[in-house]
Formats: sequence, structure tokens, C-alpha cells
Amino acid sequence: MRDMSGPSTSHTTGLPDPDACYRAVTSRDHRYDGWIYVAVRSTGIYCRPSCSSVTPRRENCSFHSTAAAAQQAGYRACLRCRPDVVPGSPQWDLRADTVGRAMRMISDGVVDRDGVSGLATRLGYSERQLNRLISAELGAPPVALARAQRAHTARVLIEGTTMPMADIAFAAGFSSVRQFNDTVRAVFAQPPTALRTRHSTHASDGGELLSLRLPVREPFHADGIFDFFERRQIAGIETARRTPEGWVYARTVGLAHGAAALALHWNDGQLTLKVSLEDFRDLTQAVRRARRLLDLDADPVAVDTTLCGASWLKAYVEAAPGLRVPGVLEGHELAIRALLGQQISVAAAANAGAKLVARYGALSPVTPTEPGLTHLFPSSAALAEVDSMELPMPRSRATALVGLGAALASGAVDLDIGSDRLESHAQLLALKGIGPWTADYVTMRALGDPDVFLSTDLIVRRAAAAAGMPADLGPLDDAAKVWAPWRSYATMHLWRASPQLLAQDR
Repeated sequence: MRDMSGPSTSHTTGLPDPDACYRAVTSRDHRYDGWIYVAVRSTGIYCRPSCSSVTPRRENCSFHSTAAAAQQAGYRACLRCRPDVVPGSPQWDLRADTVGRAMRMISDGVVDRDGVSGLATRLGYSERQLNRLISAELGAPPVALARAQRAHTARVLIEGTTMPMADIAFAAGFSSVRQFNDTVRAVFAQPPTALRTRHSTHASDGGELLSLRLPVREPFHADGIFDFFERRQIAGIETARRTPEGWVYARTVGLAHGAAALALHWNDGQLTLKVSLEDFRDLTQAVRRARRLLDLDADPVAVDTTLCGASWLKAYVEAAPGLRVPGVLEGHELAIRALLGQQISVAAAANAGAKLVARYGALSPVTPTEPGLTHLFPSSAALAEVDSMELPMPRSRATALVGLGAALASGAVDLDIGSDRLESHAQLLALKGIGPWTADYVTMRALGDPDVFLSTDLIVRRAAAAAGMPADLGPLDDAAKVWAPWRSYATMHLWRASPQLLAQDR
């Protein structure tokens, strides 16, 4: 059951105290890469804590929670440790306050598409108020945070493809080639052509598929999350399979400017994203959504340590260290699938989803990253227009599905990544056919809430009882509070621990 009080994260930047930050630097602790950026006054550059350069003196260091803040203070990115090529900070998924929501929206490209004014409107603030709030806490305004993200995308395309620089400028979200050149020089202390020269031997031929390496914060339990997707794959939009080297999961998705096809390859401990885009302006959004899909910005050490704090889950966590909470590429899809799969098996839900896709999903216009990716998942607007009598399911569920599609299409239910989680949860519960379990499940996966414990789930309760936890709902919820703010991960471990999960739809 969702604890609506949530974790107390509204008034913290997420940075440890400066001495703890410096200890992370002296020990070259990879865990803090992407969470702490260390700026060195004597060199004018900023690094990740694990940088292999000579450890700077304490008095020369300042610490920042974002790369943008370091850039705003006048520092350039280290070309040795490449501090932009790291997992993101886990605090932005943990936090439910305005700054956390803003950071999730910025990472999804809202500022690039709608400007700071559009971001402020979504959050219910004036542009001036939002600039002041975010600058005061993070040391950089929203436009600088978006600029840092554009710089990272530009570097990836410069070093990893042979695309013309002008095309890269607009694909990365810059409004002009001059702005692109100026930003790359300011952030990396080199012009774009120099960055390409340094990495020319690694550039692809710029074919239809872009291939990008995705950094992962270890430990990462790949079998757990890829197996989750394999057992739920819907024909036409996704495919998942185990390979001799690891896993491949591929699927289609609709993004801001067009469709895309993604393929995630887990091979010998490395994660690669291959992407085919209808519009290259969607690259940043595609990468961010792929990261959220696999929960790559989680802090698995903190999660596992908390879950092992009580003896009930210790054996489960030790058997599956780094287990992630599966995310989504599109929030509306997860809500529809959750409703579609109520009270039926995994196989039946996948079959029902395939029929829905074949009948109401648009054909995919992009080059598939794997065979069988022919369609996009139906839009909420398309489902809102469906005659419920045509749907091959119980009438009550069909009516609820069409009603959910209409609510999503109209904005009555908001499942964007930066949505207010409590408001979205309440919006879902207000719909006919949506109960607490479905609302909690959607909040956990579509909105990325790390602190949802699905105590009303039968499999969770059985697995919890087998682990020695209370069987009754109230005492079980009370006992689970020891796992805050990571109760979503406790839910995943309990599901994985139960062999009955294979026969249930979750």
C-alpha cells in the first residue's frame, strides 16, 4: 500500500556534507559518480569522484549536485574522466517536491521543447519563481541544466557518429550552429571538430541505427529486469530474448517529434542502446527513457543496504543484488496494460495486448531494431474513440479501458514523468475500474516512485508471510516501513521470491 506521507526529501540537495564528498574523491568511490561533481579551483575543471587524476587538495575543491552547477560556476568538464558519461543522480527519482519534478521534466527534454516558461507552467510556478527556486538549491537555473544536457547529447553524437556538425547541433536541441559551437567550447574547452578528432576511430558510419553505451551503476541484476520484460512482451511493439552473451530487449515508442525503435543489449556486463529515430531531435528523450525503463539511475548499494536492515528480505537481496524496478517508456501505456491485465495471467494479458496493438496501434514508420517491431502502442486518444462493445473482454473492463483512454487523452489523468505523484494517484482512483492496487502499481512503475509497497497484492503477501512477516494487511504495512524510502524494491524482491509469480500477471 502506498504511504502517502512519502520520504522527507523536500529540503535537501541530496549532497553529503563537504567532508564526506571529499572522502568519496580520495577513495575514488564510483558509487557517487553522477551524484557528486567535484570542481577543482587550481585547474578550472570538474570531475566525477572516481577520476583517476591526482587527488586535488581539499581547499581547492567545491562540490556540486549537477554538472550544470559546476559549469555555471565557470568550470569545464574533465576530458579524462568525462563526468557527463555517468549514471544520473538517484535523488531526482526519490524526491517528490518541485525541484525533483523539475529535474525529471528537464531530463525528458521539456525545456528544449517548451522553454523554461513551459516547465514553469507545468509546475504551477511563474518563470521567475522557478528560476529562483532551482538556482538557490542547485546553483544553476533550468536553462543551464538543459544546456548541460544538450552538451552531453552533442558530445555523444560528435564522438560516436559521422553526422555533419550542423545536423548534430539541431539534433542535440540547439537553436543555432553558433550556440552549439559556443556551448561545446565552454563545456569541453575544445571545438566540436577537436572532440571528433580525438575519437574518430570509434565513430560509426552514421547509418540508420545509432549505437550508444549506457553507463550502469553496479550491482545491476540484469536477469531480473530483462526476464520481467520477456514474460510480458506484447507482439508487434516489443521483443525480448536471452542470448549466449546476455539479453536483448527491443521495442517501439512514440516520442515528442516522432516514433523511435530501441534495442537494449546486455552483453558481458555492458549495456548498449541501439536506436532508430524518425526525428533526431528525440535522441536525448530516447536515451533518458531507456535509462528509466531499466532504472539505471538507482543507487543499488543504498537500496540493498536498507532492505537488508531487517532480516526478512536479507536472503532475497543477497540472491539478487542490484534488482531494479522496471520502468516504462510511456506512462499511458502502462496504465492501459495494468487495466487490461486485471485478474488474468501474464500470457493472457500479453495476448490481449497484442490484439489491441494490431487493431488500434499505428504502424511504426522507423527502421526496426529487431524483427517483429511493426506497430506503436495505441495512443490514449485512439483508445478513447473505441466502441467498448468491440473489445473482446468483460464489458465492465472494456468500459473502464475506454474511460481511462479518454481521461489520459484529456489530461484528467496526468502520467508524465514529472507529474505530482499524489495528484496522479488520486486521479486514477477517481476512475471507474481503477482500484488501489492498479493506482499503486502505475505510481510505482509509470511515475518512478521508489517507495510503493504493494501489500494488497496476493503474491506479495504470500511471499512476505513465507519470509516471516505479518500476514494481516495493517501489520504488514507497518512492518514494511523499515524499508522506506525503497519499498518499491521490496515489492520486486517479494515478487521474484515467489515461484507463483510465473503464473500471475503483475
